[in-house]
Amino acid sequence: MSTPLVPRSVRGLPLRRRHDKAPPFPHLPIAAPPAMLRRASCTALAGVALLLAGCASLSPEGDAPQALSLVQGRSLVGDARPQRGPDTASAAQAEALLARPLDQQTAVRIALAQSPRMQAAFAALQLSDAERAEAATLPNPVFSFSRLREGRELELDRLISFNVVGLLTLPWRARWADQRQEAARLDAAQAVLQLAADTRRAWLRAVADRQSALYLRDVRDAAEAGATLAQRMQKAGNWPALQAAREQLQQADAQAQLARAEQAATASREALVRLLGLDGAQAARLTLPDRLPDLPASLPADADLQAQALRDRLDLRAARADAAATAEAQGLTRATRFVDAMELGVARNTTFTNDIDRGRSTQRGWEIGLPIPLFDFGQARSAQAEARYLQAAARVRGVALAAASEVREAEAARRHAWQIAHRYQAEVLPLQRQISDEMVLRYNAMGASVWQLLAEARASARTVDAAMQAQRDFWLAEVDLQMALTGSSPAGLSALRGAGTGAALANSTNEGGH
Repeated sequence: MSTPLVPRSVRGLPLRRRHDKAPPFPHLPIAAPPAMLRRASCTALAGVALLLAGCASLSPEGDAPQALSLVQGRSLVGDARPQRGPDTASAAQAEALLARPLDQQTAVRIALAQSPRMQAAFAALQLSDAERAEAATLPNPVFSFSRLREGRELELDRLISFNVVGLLTLPWRARWADQRQEAARLDAAQAVLQLAADTRRAWLRAVADRQSALYLRDVRDAAEAGATLAQRMQKAGNWPALQAAREQLQQADAQAQLARAEQAATASREALVRLLGLDGAQAARLTLPDRLPDLPASLPADADLQAQALRDRLDLRAARADAAATAEAQGLTRATRFVDAMELGVARNTTFTNDIDRGRSTQRGWEIGLPIPLFDFGQARSAQAEARYLQAAARVRGVALAAASEVREAEAARRHAWQIAHRYQAEVLPLQRQISDEMVLRYNAMGASVWQLLAEARASARTVDAAMQAQRDFWLAEVDLQMALTGSSPAGLSALRGAGTGAALANSTNEGGH
């Protein structure tokens, strides 16, 4: 609702002058001079406005330190220090770290300092902080001016109006904005954890694919040796064409598997490069270890992981913050159910008469604008606020149930992955080594042919490759568990981003305001 000028009906009525007996503000004591009262009231109103507006200052560094405090000490982040953007020091540190093979924690350190995803997350947090400051700032007063002429008479109207409801509800809106900013901090912290987890997964896949490619080169070399030997024996007439063709098929298959493994290693390496935020020159200097970390000897003792998730999960904390903000908005909607807009204006009307005396008269006064709850009693706004609160409460319960379920699933996946990988390390690979050693002994004793030896080598290669994949799957499951304990599921905070209470709060405070 726009602020009207002084109505014509008011202009037509004779207003009291300064020298009239009755003061322009009949509710004030008569002993106080009107001019002094006007100055005092304007000064007090301006002082309150400046005091409240001063509370809505922007946070230093875009509120990044508060968000980073939420991820300190998390296992996914470790000793890495997330940064709002790369600087000279972080660039120099990255160059030094790339001079040696990159381990998992070093990759996280580089990603949190240089990745564009980190810059985008902190920029979104800074934008949210600016919106918080804007929501907690008093609306500006509105100055209206009109120039009217009737015959030889000129009339100048000036009006300064204030959104009184916006002034009275400012502390409420400031608390709501702070609660929404807390959800934004949790969102930024979630982005840090998500980037750290994605970096660890990318590093594990890149190292596993590199290890697989290195091993398949040895398999390819063995297949080439077998195919070459088969061709020579066929030419000498000591080997049938069918067996020679089978060895050549094994060689072609080994070549294809190696090509596929090398392509996968290149793709996973480039995925890691993108997460680290490296340019072409830095990517060329990136080196990875030849093998994955060893399996732990045992898993830690069972702990109450579900309770830890309900305490530390960022998406659950964000859902609770959103529910608290929605409750604040619901209370404000109820408080402004009948009167959701009120404006107070100070008017000054000067009339000039273009006659011989060139007379001039000035009228001063004030006006107040209130909506009349004749048709809309605020039931719809109250129902909307209550529905939004019920939605927020349902989201809290839904996120809590999902968190407990995801932790149970991730913990079971890690336990099973460790059992499979440990069985390969403790039983399958030793047995395969024993069989290979026995085959070599039989070959040396003329009890087995070279083709049996090559077939056994191919079987051993398949077993070793499966053991490497099981080892990789365990470490990926470990990252998934840590993410389920402290971060959120892939759709955790994304559902909360669209669940804002800003529309309800804006409707309850800004309708009819400036």
